[in-house]
Amino acid sequence: MISNFKRLLVPLALLGLVANGVSARETRVYWGDTHMHTGNSFDVYLFGTPTADWDTAYRFAQGLPVINPTTGTRWQLHTPLDFLVISDHAELLGAMPRLFSDDPVLNETRTGQIIREMAPGQTEEELLKVYKMFVRAGSGEPTKQGVTGTDLFNDLHGGDKRKAAWDAYTEVADSYNQPGQFTTLIGWEWSAMPRGGGNMHRVVFTPQDAKAAQRLQPYSQLESENEEDLWAWLTETSDKLGMDFVAIPHNSNISLGQMFPLVRYNDEPVDADYARRRMQWEQVIEVTQIKGDSEAHPMFSPTDEYADFETYPFVLTADGGTPDPTEGDYVRSGLERGLEFRKQFGVNPYKFGMIGSTDSHTGISAVEEDNFAGKGQHDSKPELRQHPTGLGTSKGWDMGAAGLAGVWAEENTRESLVAAFQRREVYASTGPRITLRFFGGFDFSSRDAGSGNIAEVGYKKGVPMGGDLTPDGSRAPGFLVAAARDPIEGNLDRIQIVKGWVDSSGEAQEKIYDVALSDGRRDGSEKVGNTVNLETGEYSNTIGAEQLTAFWEDPDFDPAQDAFYYARVLQIPTPRYSLLDSIALGIDWRDTKRPATIQERAYSSPIWFNP
Repeated sequence: MISNFKRLLVPLALLGLVANGVSARETRVYWGDTHMHTGNSFDVYLFGTPTADWDTAYRFAQGLPVINPTTGTRWQLHTPLDFLVISDHAELLGAMPRLFSDDPVLNETRTGQIIREMAPGQTEEELLKVYKMFVRAGSGEPTKQGVTGTDLFNDLHGGDKRKAAWDAYTEVADSYNQPGQFTTLIGWEWSAMPRGGGNMHRVVFTPQDAKAAQRLQPYSQLESENEEDLWAWLTETSDKLGMDFVAIPHNSNISLGQMFPLVRYNDEPVDADYARRRMQWEQVIEVTQIKGDSEAHPMFSPTDEYADFETYPFVLTADGGTPDPTEGDYVRSGLERGLEFRKQFGVNPYKFGMIGSTDSHTGISAVEEDNFAGKGQHDSKPELRQHPTGLGTSKGWDMGAAGLAGVWAEENTRESLVAAFQRREVYASTGPRITLRFFGGFDFSSRDAGSGNIAEVGYKKGVPMGGDLTPDGSRAPGFLVAAARDPIEGNLDRIQIVKGWVDSSGEAQEKIYDVALSDGRRDGSEKVGNTVNLETGEYSNTIGAEQLTAFWEDPDFDPAQDAFYYARVLQIPTPRYSLLDSIALGIDWRDTKRPATIQERAYSSPIWFNP
């Protein structure tokens, strides 16, 4: 592997991030994870990780060494994060640690007594039996213990039963919040799985502090599994309490076609009202994480040779099926569907920026390929990853070591970060901290790409990622894009711009353009090469580029067509964690049933052209 040294104070002046010639808005990139679980999520606790706590999660994110709650060994990030959202499941929040303590509120209920009798020693086998009972009861199936979904709600969730855990969490979050240095955003996960178990989960967070957050209790799927009810609650709560929120869907890849629907939960068609209410709260989507990459699927993007990346088909149902994907499952298809809706009724319901996050259920955000802590207890060690994880029929090596959120903000504070999410000036990485700038406008030229400060030019003449372009006569838009590699990761292979548009018949189309190639290549079909040694897991940066920049003007522009554009940056091939595991275990990498190498990547939020 490339040697492990502390990341330098990059990004470069080229990207508008240092004092001499800083951008007009003085934004810089901050890295974080908006989606991380501790033992206060019932599934983390019952999967055998009861010691995963909030303090460990925050200390790990700050770069301190901690004892990994799943392995009992010392673990540390190569580089600290700038912000973290601990997003424990709102359903039964904090119930498991309280249940096995001396708290009479839960352990004297009938359900609480049954659970304590089932798991007197809290062994992994005992806790897993409790988890399986929860799954059956929550699905409306009979249990041997006679516990129903209503019992779970009444005994462990309803009323004020979650308040003690919620209040304690918000206070710990405030205690770790250090404006300008490390930001903690208070949040939770709404974990609905309607209509056959499709993943419709949302992470919700707020810029407000503990005092404000304690005036509410997190809305959960036990209150409603209809996302429209979640939006209504967010609107009502915002109006009543003067609070702000961001809601972020994730794992559209296993939503059973429901994440970007044609019809609503009530079977009525998606319409302008639905679009406006969704866009009020869901400005961003999580496009990549441990349970797979949701950017694109080769079935729907057959001309995209890089579409089949960390594909994860395992839905979270008891039968562990792998249903065929649909266009309602993948982000690029969702963006295209949004353009079609705008053409129909004038509003785009799927107009979102893109981020990555981990969805770690280990209590720590550890997703570096050479430092991956797994999804949860059942895939936390290399020797466990050949076995089922308990999530459908997936096995440990099916998980991906991903991802992170890059946020262009003026400062590292709750308010500034949330404002960046709301204007969609954010982007996704599958793990490496690739610095990515992307601007669109009508006055850029090739000279601007070499100006030495793309951010200054970009803000002055155009709009950043997440923005909108309005027509300027019949002129074609131009785009400035710049990327710099993570200083302790692989070089860059290429920058691409992905375009989607609606043709004259109302059908969505897409095309991918190679706009910057490393090593002097002029044809994108020419591969960058691969230096990974499959025997040792080492690779070298003798291929690729440290940074790439480009000015690109759409050669196929039609001023009458709705369109979106986003940048995709690919690294050179580097070893997947499963290769490193196979070397450590002394087995053939093919036994992992996963590729030995991958091309890590970053996705910008789109820029939309609206005729």
